[in-house]
Amino acid sequence: MVLLLFGTLGMGEILIIALIVLLFWGGKKIPEMMKGLGKGVKSFKDGMNGVDDVDDDKTDRDEVK
Repeated sequence: MVLLLFGTLGMGEILIIALIVLLFWGGKKIPEMMKGLGKGVKSFKDGMNGVDDVDDDKTDRDEVK
């Protein structure tokens, strides 16, 4: 669905959106927002890996019984 959304946007529309974002938040705030977004994605991935580890531990304990 996301690919379909970006498939319909041309380069001109993307540049206009980027310009509006730049004007709205300013050049100094955008890197801070992207840093926060990156930390959030990393935290989510770490959390998902933690869920897999917990499931593996539970499976190992069930097999031992």
